Amino acid sequence: MTAAVALPLLIFFVLKADQRLFAVFIGLLSLLGLREFFRMSLPNRGAENLPAALIGGLFTIGFLPVFQSLILPVGVGLVILCCLVALFRFGEIRAAVGDVSLRLFGFLYVPLLLGQMIMLRNEPHGVAWIFLLLVIVMCGDTGAYYVGSTLGRRKLYPVVSPNKSVEGSIGGLAGSLVGALIASQTFFPELTIADCCGTALLLGPLGQLGDLFESLLKRSCGVKDSGTIIPGHGGILDRLDSILFAAPAAWWYAHYLF
Repeated sequence: MTAAVALPLLIFFVLKADQRLFAVFIGLLSLLGLREFFRMSLPNRGAENLPAALIGGLFTIGFLPVFQSLILPVGVGLVILCCLVALFRFGEIRAAVGDVSLRLFGFLYVPLLLGQMIMLRNEPHGVAWIFLLLVIVMCGDTGAYYVGSTLGRRKLYPVVSPNKSVEGSIGGLAGSLVGALIASQTFFPELTIADCCGTALLLGPLGQLGDLFESLLKRSCGVKDSGTIIPGHGGILDRLDSILFAAPAAWWYAHYLF
């Protein structure tokens, strides 16, 4: 899957898929992202990684309204299941705590956060909200890249991401704001100027923090990219890192403030 194919595919599912089919698509992304996370963090647990990723993908689909009452009991069941797997299938006993912690964190990091896109899609103007989220994040990435590459002088967080600069981060915020304003004048006319500023200044920084956090994970695991599913662009997590942090905030804003 190349980036040129992935983006039109995402646009197709946002525009044309009903709630359930969109949830299945997000569940598939969650499965792939969770599999990449387990490959990075638990490379010696290959036999268990795919079943765990499948469970995570199914858990994401539970964010559909018809299944939301099951989220809490299923989540409790996942915690117990991870503990039992660690109890009966550990390799080195000193690594058991780390293994179960990483497994549980993977479920929190990918399916729990990505599942917010399903809830966002089910809000009034849900399709427009999904596109607004993508536009804010993508315009932020673009602004950060061009401003950082031309004007960047001061390092933002060199231990985690040596190429990012303070100037690029500010450019990213400006790009997110421009993206929100463009959205209000094109496909989302219901947005006010205050909404544009609020969503851009909320989702833009969270998108940047999500990108930085995934860089931290990769450095901690000693890998350059989370995967190779998108040639030349890394893995699914490399494409979703900004969205993972921004999607929950987009749903909160749409549901409680809009």
